[in-house]
Amino acid sequence: MGKISPQKCLLIGLVFLLSACQSPQVEQPDIAVSVSVDGSTQQVTLPAGSTVQAALDAAALTLGQLDRISPPVYAALTDGTEIIITRVQEEYETRQEDIPFERQELPNESMPAGESRLIQAGQNGKSEITIRRVYEDGIQASESIVSETILKSPVPEILMVGVQNPFTAVTIPGKLVYLTGGNAWLMEGSTANRRPLVTSGDLDGRVFSLSHDGRWLLYSRKSNRPAEQEINTLWVVNVTGQNPLPIDLRVTNIVHFADWQPGENYIIAYSTVEPRATAPGWQANNDLYFLPFDAEKVEVGIPTQVLDSSSGGIYGWWGTAFVWSPDGNYLAYSRPDEIGLVDIENETLNPLLKITPLNTYADWAWIPGLAWGSDMRTLYFVTHAPATGLVSPEESQFFDLEAVSLSTGATAALSVQVGMFSYPSVSPIHNESGENAFEVAYLQAIFPSQSATSRYRLVVMDRDGSEPRTIFPGETQAGIEPQIPTWAPDGASGLIAILYDGNLWIIDTASGQAQQVTGDGLTSQLDWK
Repeated sequence: MGKISPQKCLLIGLVFLLSACQSPQVEQPDIAVSVSVDGSTQQVTLPAGSTVQAALDAAALTLGQLDRISPPVYAALTDGTEIIITRVQEEYETRQEDIPFERQELPNESMPAGESRLIQAGQNGKSEITIRRVYEDGIQASESIVSETILKSPVPEILMVGVQNPFTAVTIPGKLVYLTGGNAWLMEGSTANRRPLVTSGDLDGRVFSLSHDGRWLLYSRKSNRPAEQEINTLWVVNVTGQNPLPIDLRVTNIVHFADWQPGENYIIAYSTVEPRATAPGWQANNDLYFLPFDAEKVEVGIPTQVLDSSSGGIYGWWGTAFVWSPDGNYLAYSRPDEIGLVDIENETLNPLLKITPLNTYADWAWIPGLAWGSDMRTLYFVTHAPATGLVSPEESQFFDLEAVSLSTGATAALSVQVGMFSYPSVSPIHNESGENAFEVAYLQAIFPSQSATSRYRLVVMDRDGSEPRTIFPGETQAGIEPQIPTWAPDGASGLIAILYDGNLWIIDTASGQAQQVTGDGLTSQLDWK
């Protein structure tokens, strides 16, 4: 046996020395966890450091899409951890349900107190609903409605209830219609003789006009759709029948103008807007349409566009107002920066006068009040007068009532500082000392320099602006809200209908006597033909 060299002995010694210095290897024991699911629990043994997902794999368990697990699948396990799985299921059910109808009461001052009359029977609506139910481990945990569709809208029951009438009846010419509580009513011959015309409860008052012969009422209703999609709809109803049936004209989004053209034919002129989610809630189209209506066949024709959509001048986003002449041959227009006539044949606008637009610094614009003289030769209008001092013309708070001759183009100042909502209104022609005469009513602001918020008083003057006299209300009473005074259809009676604190009043302009006609405080519009 050969000798081992000293170098090999040294190497062998170092190997033994290093081996002796290494730490001993310790193997970690497995861990035991429990998994509870579907009403039973099983034990699973796993290597230390395993996750919840590994335990599920070892137990041959899978999770449903809605199942819940605690701890989460990515969590690391320790010995003795309890894993709980909750089985979650859902089911859907679609069914139909009745929508109970509402009951409405309409006060009627022409009926004795305590009496009532059913004027519209109520009908339940129908809806289709889809219900979602959630079950946890077979037990219902929640129930919710995920969708609902109205299949049939409910019809409200409307009961007319008599109330004490403290007001003396007034004899009136023609037909007077008024809007109260979202419903249209008619008075004919006497203020004591009144009956409902439309009881849907959703008239918005933007359009409320009788035809020239007093047979048909044109009105607007709030839309069932969201306001940013559709503001309102346009309807007509025959006021001569005992059970009038409203007719949908299939016209929508009317804010500033819709009215009957005076004359033999039934033609409705209207202008539209585009709904907007932002204030004021619309963008005016400044257009104009004529819609024929066959009253005998009760058929709605096809509208004809007279004016294309346009910007409408300064502040034209607010809109344009139109006014028919008494004979229906001419149509005037008013917008924030001018007044003029519509050339219907050539489908254009002919400006008469430029108006300094009012800067309201708000989401509304001022449109000058405008009215035809009964002789068809004069237009009465409110103009924006110049300011004094350093106030800019657009910020002036001065507004005057003027008239312009359509034959000469000359203008005449009739009354100064009347307020921005003066709204002139002209009486029908009546014979006075052998002369065909008429009068002009307008509103006078109590605080002319604050006419945007001021109340007003009713003033009547001769057609040339002479002999102005304040008619209503008295000096010690609060003024009336801005509105267009409504003359009786005959020129001889000299009666004016006005709204005061939500009630209808009839005023004799000759004597100054006034009679309250309604007392519910809900009247908001009227017309008289």
